[in-house]
Amino acid sequence: MNIENEKAEKDFTMLINDFSRKLDKLPDGRVNYANSNKAPVLACFVRFKNDILILKRSDKVSAYKGKWNCIGGYLDEIKPVRKKVLEELREELGILQEDIKNIKIAKPVEIQDDNIDKTWISFIVLVELTRKPEIKLDWEHTDFKWIKPDEIKNYDIVYKLDESLKKALSLDKS
Repeated sequence: MNIENEKAEKDFTMLINDFSRKLDKLPDGRVNYANSNKAPVLACFVRFKNDILILKRSDKVSAYKGKWNCIGGYLDEIKPVRKKVLEELREELGILQEDIKNIKIAKPVEIQDDNIDKTWISFIVLVELTRKPEIKLDWEHTDFKWIKPDEIKNYDIVYKLDESLKKALSLDKS
């Protein structure tokens, strides 16, 4: 694990412990962010060669219905971010660990979306694949596309996804 990943994991553990003390829990023990105006989330960009995977959010999700996004999810339990990334990739896309060449995690950034009165504490992740897998969407998405990073501006994306993508791609330089 590189130094940036180690810092992100440490930041995450401190953050989730803090939220866990302040907020209610779901029946399964995960932190419930429903009534919180702040929430730590995963923003996971999947890349194969020079293409980035984007996904269209279904009408069954709570926010950003019909918008294009990367893989995401609430960080609602104490576990390594890398493990959460692997879970989300498997659950939302059917991508397995053997398809993954590298996982890079950035330090968290806060993204304030005044339109929905929520601050996302976003752990931006870049996942590099060894091959282009068959994508198996779950209920959270209705479509997917492999695009060049500069094409993201042509899509109706979730709030500041383009900025998050730039941050993810900058992980190659760290």
